[in-house]
Amino acid sequence: MSTPSPQKIIHAYRHLYRGLLHAVQYSKPARYIARDQLRRAFRVEDPSSFNQEKIDRTVKFLGFAAKEAGLEHRIVRNLLHTAYWEKKKHIYERKDKKPTTVQRQVQGTARLHYQMTLAMLNDSMGLCLR
Repeated sequence: MSTPSPQKIIHAYRHLYRGLLHAVQYSKPARYIARDQLRRAFRVEDPSSFNQEKIDRTVKFLGFAAKEAGLEHRIVRNLLHTAYWEKKKHIYERKDKKPTTVQRQVQGTARLHYQMTLAMLNDSMGLCLR
């Protein structure tokens, strides 16, 4: 598989970003979380893992999420809601008391199950959600 041109990567980024903005209806905390996740994904991943089919399916999924408040919209909303509170958790952990070992284990297990469920959703539908 050859590496895509920089122009293709930029177009994919813009299409995904526009789709995310429409899916969250430009709401304030969600659009910033979506933007940060998208930036991180495009900066970290190497260009050889670029898959145009997955990106096209994801843009279509986001279009359905923007069209009506159905299952797709709730999935996107919950993904961004979870990311928002994960980010907040790190801020509060620095200020307040640290969680106990048991709390850390429970949180780690819950996070692992969440990531596995998201990976299975991506694999079964051919998406690239985070």
